[in-house]
Amino acid sequence: MRGCFECCIKCLGGIPYASLIATILLYAGVALFCGCGHEALSGTVNILQTYFEMARTAGDTLDVFTMIDIFKYVIYGIAAAFFVYGILLMVEGFFTTGAIKDLYGDFKITTCGRCVSAWFIMLTYLFMLAWLGVTAFTSLPVYMYFNLWTICRNTTLVEGANLCLDLRQFGIVTIGEEKKICTVSENFLRMCESTELNMTFHLFIVALAGAGAAVIAMVHYLMVLSANWAYVKDACRMQKYEDIKSKEEQELHDIHSTRSKERLNAYT
Repeated sequence: MRGCFECCIKCLGGIPYASLIATILLYAGVALFCGCGHEALSGTVNILQTYFEMARTAGDTLDVFTMIDIFKYVIYGIAAAFFVYGILLMVEGFFTTGAIKDLYGDFKITTCGRCVSAWFIMLTYLFMLAWLGVTAFTSLPVYMYFNLWTICRNTTLVEGANLCLDLRQFGIVTIGEEKKICTVSENFLRMCESTELNMTFHLFIVALAGAGAAVIAMVHYLMVLSANWAYVKDACRMQKYEDIKSKEEQELHDIHSTRSKERLNAYT
């Protein structure tokens, strides 16, 4: 019973808790961004087709619907890539703990760990910059939907107000196309009364929060990886010191043994 308890304590002591917290935060942020972002894009397609009366362009023309499809595939790639990357960072965290050090020794940890830690620090820094860009990009649809939600709110507060929303202002359609919806139109009233607009708006907000959580996770990983780098660097220096000390002690022992033999031979 005591041996099982000590084994459990040793296993718990070998868990990289800092990396575990960062991984959970990363998975939560990526899940929120990918899941809510995907559904928000689908809701945007329905709103454009139902209330703005937009249709997909035939052929290979790059329109807003094609761009939304591309964004969906990008979301699929982000979800898969960062699922694997989170696992790799967890493995790196395990290989810089005391449990792995006890199993494999200082030499393997320091020689392999220094290269791995340096590579992950550079890669995580680049991913952090990428997520900052994703966060800034995700704020654009939030701003657009906030304007639309504000117009819907103002029409209920101010009677007789004639407010319009032109998609050309946001670059969704070309200048030659006029896709404008005003408060006096029936489509606008139906859109404001529907739950689809409110749901899509809040889904984009949650996706923005998920992207922000991923940025925080990347910053957390940078702190963890920097600490791991310092650990393996100190371990390498300690290993060199131990090797030099052991070599000097061996040389002193050999010198002492040689002198003892010479004295014994001279005495005899």
